[in-house]
Amino acid sequence: MGSYYNIDTILTDAQKVPCTFEQSVPGLGYLDGNSGTNMKKGTLVDLPLWLGERLAGAQISGSSFATLDIPNALSQGVLNALKADPRTVDLRSLATHFYSLGARALELFEDEEEEMVGVLSETFKKRAAEIADQAHNPRGALGEGQEFLNGLDETERQRLQLVFRSAHDSAKAMRVWMGEMKKK
Repeated sequence: MGSYYNIDTILTDAQKVPCTFEQSVPGLGYLDGNSGTNMKKGTLVDLPLWLGERLAGAQISGSSFATLDIPNALSQGVLNALKADPRTVDLRSLATHFYSLGARALELFEDEEEEMVGVLSETFKKRAAEIADQAHNPRGALGEGQEFLNGLDETERQRLQLVFRSAHDSAKAMRVWMGEMKKK
């Protein structure tokens, strides 16, 4: 869990996660779009992670208000797609802070830990290699690589975009230098 004042932590905790209410709760119907009604037992609602976590932790008579389910961005279908080829998955459309959401999910869903850690690690490595590859490719920054770059999550953008820019700039400087050497 990040710092209370860290904007990335705040945005990660604002990601929607599916929650199933285990009890009927008076006055919470507005969370499901039914103002002035009670939240019925068994209702599935997408709530911000911070709220779902609080409701899952709150208990009455030894039973929690709600249970958290794995976020849709980390569902088995998404994990299978990442296993197949992580470079083709648009992580940004799944969750702008995909890796941070994965880290938070690992804190909350210990039974899913083993598979999720492996998939997220391999995804990050393969996508980092793709970023470096596209950075050295003159078509990378513009044409064909643009779609991939648009799909980077915030962690990749913040940390790996620097690598992309520096690798791309160094490749460009090398081409300029080689051109100057040929003129001599």
